[in-house]
Amino acid sequence: MNLQQIKQRFGITGNSPRLNYALETAVKVAPTDITVYIQGESGVGKESFSKIIHSLSNRKHGPFIAINCGAIPEGTINSELFGHEKGAFTGAIDNRKGYFETVNGGTIFLDEVGELPLETQSRLLRLLENGEFIKVGSSKVQKTDVRIITATNKDLFKETQSGKFREDLYYRLSTLPIKVPPLRERPGDILLLFKRFAFDLAEKYHSPELELTPEAEELMIKYNWPGNIRQLKNVVEQLAVLEQNNEISAMVLRNYLPEHQTNLPALASSMRPEGGHGDFSERDIFYKVLFDMKNDMSDLKKIVMELLKNSSSKDEILEGNESLIRRVLSESGDDAPTEIVISQPGRDDHEAEEEEHHYVIEPEDSVNLEENLSLEKKEEELIRKALLKNNGKRKKAARDLGISERTLYRKIKQYELE
Repeated sequence: MNLQQIKQRFGITGNSPRLNYALETAVKVAPTDITVYIQGESGVGKESFSKIIHSLSNRKHGPFIAINCGAIPEGTINSELFGHEKGAFTGAIDNRKGYFETVNGGTIFLDEVGELPLETQSRLLRLLENGEFIKVGSSKVQKTDVRIITATNKDLFKETQSGKFREDLYYRLSTLPIKVPPLRERPGDILLLFKRFAFDLAEKYHSPELELTPEAEELMIKYNWPGNIRQLKNVVEQLAVLEQNNEISAMVLRNYLPEHQTNLPALASSMRPEGGHGDFSERDIFYKVLFDMKNDMSDLKKIVMELLKNSSSKDEILEGNESLIRRVLSESGDDAPTEIVISQPGRDDHEAEEEEHHYVIEPEDSVNLEENLSLEKKEEELIRKALLKNNGKRKKAARDLGISERTLYRKIKQYELE
């Protein structure tokens, strides 16, 4: 089976050299039992690669299951993956087989493997090394024959350095990595994907096929597509359902492309070192916000000082604005009074000394400011707002905050937001 046949069979569109290389690698590794690590951003189609590997392997007649590790609560993930014995925990009213037992002889795809708790990582390492696992609440060692394919949008090597992912498990999983390129690195494939989705939707809704004007095509190619293929498909579907005219102009298309692509998760991205892909915790994000606020206040203080020193109308500036200036200088982080010395321009040294004006700005009490900047309070406030905005739907709230559902669930418990 050649590459074009594989694309047709699994619904993959595109001719990008990077995409073709990733597909060729998947085809070559499929007949083996090597553990494959698929890396790529959200929405690039990592699950499709896992299906290709399974379908072209010797296990193709065995079961295949895809699991999103980030969507399973931390308290139940061991039971979901490895099973549990009756009475192992509250609510365990019967024995239960885990995925690794039910998929014996087949392939299991662990998406977002970087979200696994450390305890689960230890269990997974043992299974990878000798095919053994133990159910929750049991002491009996069981065997299984499962091929494991993993995927993540994180840099697991960075995660090992921060202690969030086991280093030995990382090297065990990354026996053969496959990098799936994001859509912005495949500009030549964007219009091909649009036409494919437009054709499928025209058949589905029995409507005329969408067409782009040249300006709209250029906009499609230049857009960053942070959600990759998933986002592109959603945009085409929205256009097919909501627009009466099948010819889509650039002006119409802009209404479906978010202009502001930097939100809370993007803030964490801006903190990454150059060339890095590591993620940051929500606490790191709050620190970043506070440091930026402090730097802004320092810059504002410098501007005020320069304005007062160089202005010939200093009395007019100070008159009626002393409270505001005191606020700026005190919130910039200085605890001591600030003395501003202003000399009249165009005088010699002796005259200037006589004409110097000394203004002492006393800082205001900053206790309330520090209390309002409590990281815990800010974090709780953001979580409350996200839950209210999304009507209590945790999945959407977690996406807005840029954290996993499991992390949000833990924070809700911590702040008693039930």
